Amino acid sequence: MNHIVGQIRVALVATVLLGLIVCGIYPLAVWGIAQGLFPFRANGSLIEKDGKAIGSELIAQNFTDPKYFHPRPSSAGEAGYDASNSGGSNLGPLSKKLVDSVEKRVELYRTENGLQPTTPIPPDAVTASASGLDPDISVENARLQAARVARARGLSQEAVMKEISAHTAARDLGVFGEPRVNVLLLNLALDAK
Repeated sequence: MNHIVGQIRVALVATVLLGLIVCGIYPLAVWGIAQGLFPFRANGSLIEKDGKAIGSELIAQNFTDPKYFHPRPSSAGEAGYDASNSGGSNLGPLSKKLVDSVEKRVELYRTENGLQPTTPIPPDAVTASASGLDPDISVENARLQAARVARARGLSQEAVMKEISAHTAARDLGVFGEPRVNVLLLNLALDAK
């Protein structure tokens, strides 16, 4: 009987110690290191304007005004871009609903941006990301929107293209992913002009 009690005591002590380490000490250590080494990232990459957080580099916002670059479509939440309801539509490639919504988005994209019916549309312009909150668009998507944005802002298309180039992020580590443009940062840079 003493042997069983001893084993139970060891199990309880081990559980309490592991609980303290895994649920207390380790998270606090990671938080402290992150705050010390890269506080901007550790706190959500928040963008502030006039001392007020207006968005995050990591979460898409819905820009609909013609003077702004538009993000990828979103399936997160009822109206999209709902960070508390992140997720894709879960519709498969054979889904009529998905095909119809992409065709509608292609038409709308071409109309908004004054594109010819034969102009190829980048997939990220008409399909939602898996999270529904992707903050970046492809460089080609940004270039196709440049004329509309320039016209709406009264800028030259060349000036807008320079901003796109200045806000294009390269592939991660030079090999992973594709070059991309953060919509919020680009729109804020254009607002500052």
